[in-house]
Amino acid sequence: MTNPTRPTGGRPNREWWRDAVVYQVYVRSFADSNGDGKGDLQGIIQHLDQLQELGIDAVWLCPCFPSPQMDHGYDVADYFDIEPTYGDLAAFDRLVAAARERGIKVMLDVVPNHCSSEHAWFKAAVAAPKGSPERRRFYFRDGKGQHGELPPNNWTAVFGGPAWTRITEPDGAPGQWYLHIFTPWQPDFNWDSDDVRDHFDRMLRFWFDRGVDGFRVDAVGVVGKAAGLPDQPVMNAALKATQKAGGNPYVQFQPKAHDYWRRWRRVIDQYEAEHPGRQLVTVSEAYTPGRPDLLLKFVEPDQFHQSFCFDLMLVPWIAPLVRAAVADVYEVLSGAGAALTWTLNNHDTQRAVTRYGRANATSIESWTKNNLVYVDAPVDEAIGLRRAEAMIAFTAALPGSLYLYQGEELGLPEVLDLPADRREDPLFARTNGKEIGRDGCRIPLPWNGDASTAFGFSSVPPSEGPWLPQPADWGRYAESAQAADPASTLTLYRELMQQRRALDVEAPLEWLPASDDRLVAFRRGDIVVVLNVAADSVVLPAEVLPAEVLPADGLPADAARFHSVVFSSVRGHTEPASVPGNACVWLHAPHR
Repeated sequence: MTNPTRPTGGRPNREWWRDAVVYQVYVRSFADSNGDGKGDLQGIIQHLDQLQELGIDAVWLCPCFPSPQMDHGYDVADYFDIEPTYGDLAAFDRLVAAARERGIKVMLDVVPNHCSSEHAWFKAAVAAPKGSPERRRFYFRDGKGQHGELPPNNWTAVFGGPAWTRITEPDGAPGQWYLHIFTPWQPDFNWDSDDVRDHFDRMLRFWFDRGVDGFRVDAVGVVGKAAGLPDQPVMNAALKATQKAGGNPYVQFQPKAHDYWRRWRRVIDQYEAEHPGRQLVTVSEAYTPGRPDLLLKFVEPDQFHQSFCFDLMLVPWIAPLVRAAVADVYEVLSGAGAALTWTLNNHDTQRAVTRYGRANATSIESWTKNNLVYVDAPVDEAIGLRRAEAMIAFTAALPGSLYLYQGEELGLPEVLDLPADRREDPLFARTNGKEIGRDGCRIPLPWNGDASTAFGFSSVPPSEGPWLPQPADWGRYAESAQAADPASTLTLYRELMQQRRALDVEAPLEWLPASDDRLVAFRRGDIVVVLNVAADSVVLPAEVLPAEVLPADGLPADAARFHSVVFSSVRGHTEPASVPGNACVWLHAPHR
């Protein structure tokens, strides 16, 4: 079986990833094949048919390397193997082969900023003397104070607390400090080290040799640190809450880091030249809301192929801001010939159903520009789901690639009421519960309605349950039920992905003027897309509805050829002259 082919309207040699639909798999929560309560690679294999039916082009696996799981894989202990909980290299090879049979490519998630404190290199560094090559792979520094008892500088960690931890030297004496921008069990690599750069060159080739088609690259914005590691500026709490890494300019977006990515691109380009027919991709995770100029630096022709355009994911439910979140990025990136990469959900962000359902979702104050800072307003899940379905319909029509996060196709909300003793996100622990963390978007998926099998996720005994507890009513979102329901969110996603494939990939985005500030409208080729953020239905104004389209009682016989509803996020809506409240419609409206 293979996926439907792309339309022939695009360039013959257009790279697959420019218009791809990529599905993010949080391996630990996708499907458990062996009954230990944790997802694994075989579980993914068992559900590839469902992913194929969804209409995706690739899967991106969250880190599945060996790890002590202090940050569930983002603390890597070995970049050249598979976490035993998830399987082994043979299981990974089977996954790649099974995905390829279905026309699905496989991408991995790599963590270049830091490794686990259990990594062999870090253990060797702690055992080695001060100034050794082993320690130069990381940031080891002497402390301040009379006896080195104070951290080398005032940097704070993203997940709370200081960014430095002191080690005990091999002779038992208090020793140097090491830098960790996230947690103490995630020491930062020093990318000025030849060893580090060579290590990742080998890592790329190792996985490409196993059939991997690309990498999502984690936290690129904090790779590389300013020379001398000076104290960060003191910031007030309000500003700090909206900034990554506390707004530390000596940690974020260091210009020299782009040289590291140029090196990666040279490795990748060389690999492609050595393996004709392979088209590889890297997508960077760089949070740059409101800064398309900064985002552009990551997708220059000699660096990443893609970089997530997160502005749309972080924007509130306000039409002018939705338009601006797209328009600013589109203008800068498309003007430079760079790829566009959209997403509305991921493993680090509260799910869209909950975000859009919050009482303050229509308030500009809700736009924190930081995926780790959450508001705490009441949630109406019904409104949130309707808006989330509208927003995915809007986003799917944009030029570029689309990244989905597992479970969004089921309309899953964020699980907000997890008991404190069951939360595992280090963000929750390191902030003493001030930040509830990201566990709520990582709850194991419901595949069926049987609670005794963790809703089809696992055969783990109900008395034990999966690694994160599922809500008692989780079965109402089950994939098995939604697949047979023509009115379900899953069916909507499947239909939407089919319609997306019919778009002319070469068609640019043309904004349509809308005098009604409740609407966002654009044209791509013969398709006009209109998003209505209001609660009530809105009649399309003349500048959106083509003037030559006549009222329903006076349509010529061939009028449907000129104006009709192609897709609606609200089922059963076929009226081309209006858009329901909190909805998005695609209209077939060719230029005449």
